[in-house]
Amino acid sequence: MSGDFGVSGANLERGLRSADFESPGCMRTLRAGVIGGLIGAVVIWIYEALVWVGAQHLMPLAGIPRNATGLVFGKHAQESLGIWAYVVGTGIHFVFAAAWGVLFALVWPYFRRRDYEATLVALFYAVIAWIVMHVAIMLASDNHPNYYDPAVIIGGFMSHIFFTVPLALTVKRLLQPQRH
Repeated sequence: MSGDFGVSGANLERGLRSADFESPGCMRTLRAGVIGGLIGAVVIWIYEALVWVGAQHLMPLAGIPRNATGLVFGKHAQESLGIWAYVVGTGIHFVFAAAWGVLFALVWPYFRRRDYEATLVALFYAVIAWIVMHVAIMLASDNHPNYYDPAVIIGGFMSHIFFTVPLALTVKRLLQPQRH
């Protein structure tokens, strides 16, 4: 009587991942997405302060919070709002960041089950987020940067990578599978 009771490490881990762990609930997914999105929103502003303001001198530091107002509603609306452009721009920035975070948290379990690394998914997510957001900006306003300019495209992708990587790592950590 002989039997093969050997189990490889990969098979053991795969069995534990798929059978012994529950999928995250709705509230846990929403929480992870919002937290990840807000962390990404802060990191992208740090990146913009260091690169767009400090290194490239594209805008003053005070221009970062009101930038979203100008992109969404146009420069005229941004100027006419005065100090409120900072409040509106900050609101736009963090609400959209939280929404992108929730969307990532919703799709992350699919990629986790297939053993993708969160940072790899985040790189592609950054490109998709930049394209979707800037197509929406082009539809909403005629006052935006030249999105055909390679420097604008590369700069946009870079800033969104600095948004999505911390977002993805936060969501990955907060949605780690829990044992039954």
